Amino acid sequence: MTKHKAETVNLVIIGSGPAGYTAAIYASRANLFPVLYEGFFSGPAGGQLMTTTDVENFPGFPEGIMGPKLMDQFRNQAARFGTKIISDDVVSVDFSVYPYHVVGKNHEHYAKSVIIATGANAKRLEIPGANEGEFWQRGVTACAVCDGAMPIFRGKDLYVIGGGDSAVEEATYLTKFASKVFIVHRRDELRASKIMAERALSHPKVEILWDSVVTKVDGGHVVEHVVIKNLKTGVETKKPAGGLFFAIGHTPNTAFLKGQVDLHDNGYIKVRDGTRTNLKLVYACGDAMDHVYRQAITAAGTGCMAALDAERDLAAEGLD
Repeated sequence: MTKHKAETVNLVIIGSGPAGYTAAIYASRANLFPVLYEGFFSGPAGGQLMTTTDVENFPGFPEGIMGPKLMDQFRNQAARFGTKIISDDVVSVDFSVYPYHVVGKNHEHYAKSVIIATGANAKRLEIPGANEGEFWQRGVTACAVCDGAMPIFRGKDLYVIGGGDSAVEEATYLTKFASKVFIVHRRDELRASKIMAERALSHPKVEILWDSVVTKVDGGHVVEHVVIKNLKTGVETKKPAGGLFFAIGHTPNTAFLKGQVDLHDNGYIKVRDGTRTNLKLVYACGDAMDHVYRQAITAAGTGCMAALDAERDLAAEGLD
C-alpha cells in the first residue's frame, strides 16, 4: 500500500491510551507539534481502557466514567492543542538513522524524538464464557486493583487464575470485598515467592484449588458461576461466583522495536533519568515500561514526564 510522503517532525508518539494521549497534550502545548500513531488494526486506539466499563479510580470522576469515554476525552484534549493523530499501526522504527524513521502500515515519518507508549496486554486464557462478547468486563477481568471494588464483586465468591506473586497479590486485595477468594492453580504448589505463598496459605478468606483449571464461565447479565475441573480426578464442579480474575501476567507491546531499545528480561522497556531509554531522544512511558503499577493514572503521569523530558532534551540539543 502506498504511503504518504515522509516528513520530518519534532516528535512522534507511538501508542495512545493514557500515556500516549497525555504525552501528546503536554508536547502539543509546548509547541512541539507532535504526531501520534494511535493504532488501528492491532487493537482499539485508547489502549486497555477501551475494553473497560466503569473506571472508578481515576481522579476527577467521583461517579466513575466509562473507559472508552475517558479515552475519548483524553484524545479530544490532545487534538484540541494541535496533535496530529494518525489512526495507523507502527510496524517498525529504524533507530540506526537520524532523524529516526518511523514506519506505519500506511504512513511514515522521520522524527527528531520518539516517545514509545505502546502499552501491554494482560494475558488471558481461552475459556468459554470469558471472552469478548461474553462475560469479559461483565465479571471477568484482568485487574483486581482496577475493578475489584466494583459493586458486582462485593460479598461474592471470587476466583483468581494464576500461581505467582501477581495472583497472590490480586487475591489478597480482593479479600477486602469478597466473601471468599479462590486461587485456581493448575499445579500442586504456587510459583509465588515463599513470603507471598505463605500470605495466601495463611489468609482466612483465601482458599487454593490445587491441580485445577476453570473450564467455563456462566451467568445471566454478569458472571454467576464458574466450572472448575480437577486435573487429577477429571471431576468438574459448578460453583457460584461473582467474578473471575486472570492473574497470569502481561505482555508488553515492544516486539516491533526488534531489540534496538534495551529491555528488561520480561520485555518491558528500561528507562533511566525519568523516561529516557538507552537511545538519545527516545523515551518510554506507560505500561510499555511499567510492570509494577500498571494503572491509568500512573500511565498518564509517565506520559507527562516523557513529554517534558523530550521538550527539555530537544531544547538542549537546539532541535526544537
